[in-house]
Amino acid sequence: MLDIEKHILDKLLPWRDRSSFCIAFSGGMDSTVLLHAVARLAKQHRLPRLRAIYIQHGLQEAAQAWPAHCQRVCAELQVPLSVIEVDVAQTASVERAAREARYAAFAEHLHSDEVLLMAQHLDDQAETVLFRLLRGAGVSGLRGIPAQRTLRAGHLLRPLLGISHQDLQGYAQQQGLQWIEDPSNASDGFARNYLRQQIIPRLQTRWPALRSTLQRTAQHMQEAQQLLDELAELDLEHAQVQAPLAWLHLPSLDLSVVRDLSLARQKNLLRYWLAAFTLPPDSAHWQSWQTLRDAKSAAKPLWRLQQGALLRSQNTLYWLPEEYLDEPPVLNLTIGCAGRYQLANNGYLTVSGELHAPLQISYRQGAERLLIAGRGHRDLKRLLQEERIPAFLRGRLPLVFQQGQLLAIANLTHLNHAALGSVTIDWQLIAENQLDSKKMRV
Repeated sequence: MLDIEKHILDKLLPWRDRSSFCIAFSGGMDSTVLLHAVARLAKQHRLPRLRAIYIQHGLQEAAQAWPAHCQRVCAELQVPLSVIEVDVAQTASVERAAREARYAAFAEHLHSDEVLLMAQHLDDQAETVLFRLLRGAGVSGLRGIPAQRTLRAGHLLRPLLGISHQDLQGYAQQQGLQWIEDPSNASDGFARNYLRQQIIPRLQTRWPALRSTLQRTAQHMQEAQQLLDELAELDLEHAQVQAPLAWLHLPSLDLSVVRDLSLARQKNLLRYWLAAFTLPPDSAHWQSWQTLRDAKSAAKPLWRLQQGALLRSQNTLYWLPEEYLDEPPVLNLTIGCAGRYQLANNGYLTVSGELHAPLQISYRQGAERLLIAGRGHRDLKRLLQEERIPAFLRGRLPLVFQQGQLLAIANLTHLNHAALGSVTIDWQLIAENQLDSKKMRV
């Protein structure tokens, strides 16, 4: 029989300098084997401190007794356990919603530089690759379950990914382990259960090495995806630009550079770039990209995705997070001194300098005019066009009034009315580091 503890130790040794190991413990056989084996190894080798997390979904009545079982197992092994309750969104795919809630909880509770150990194994990998193949997944999906990746401030590692369910069961029986049998695993109503119980056993009678073969396919797809990512990085070097306005901290691409690529490379570049901000678009959504790309310059196209939208202004593509897609509420703000002012659903305003009279801040309503030295009164609409303010921002740009007269446009200091003196009004929709903290490519 495979020496499972040695196999796990070999996977853990490169991570032994991390702050701690955290077992994702469900009480099922797979995670019980992982917890038991790592706890034994920790007594024989110098490994980081160990703890465990149990996620309580609350989807089954039987699950109410599972945290107590997990507490007993962890107490016997002298491993601290945290029980975390999560809310699962009521969607068409409860299985997917539970998985998303689970990973979000792990990411939130993982310590800095901690390694989360998960118990997916060879059979899980085979099911995943086959399941995604039947759903028409591309190269990225057919990579299957990654052996490791970053997860928020820590890391995720799957040391059992090369071990079969049969070998894990043999270890569990040999060690006399007790575990929870999830009754939902017996239901063919879930797609993965159907593959596991009905399809894969039949395929394996014809192709005995099926699980190992599908694992090899996943490895080939991993290499292929690496090449695609490297190509995307090269294309991104040419296409990624600083937003035309220095104060506009929105991710942006030069549309003319993107257009010069083949459609396949455009999609590959956009998948790679957008992965930092949103879930990838499915096949049916790519026509919307071509509509946005080919729209006339005067149009205001928008490609809406799950966490925001891709917009186009002039010859630049912008990513705008979801919370800024709707117009902000009406603004009627009076300020009498310098300071920083939060704007509802519209970033913040920083006022600097000495104010000699109160200023009123509001958004564009239409027909506003600004008196500019040497140019006379100028129509606000034309000024914003001259300053190349993207159309999707013009209704958000704070305007500065005094006694009903427009004196300034936030950030456009060179247009300030003389009555403002040394006062400056700076507006930020998104802080420079805000998008970095929300990156999804983890």
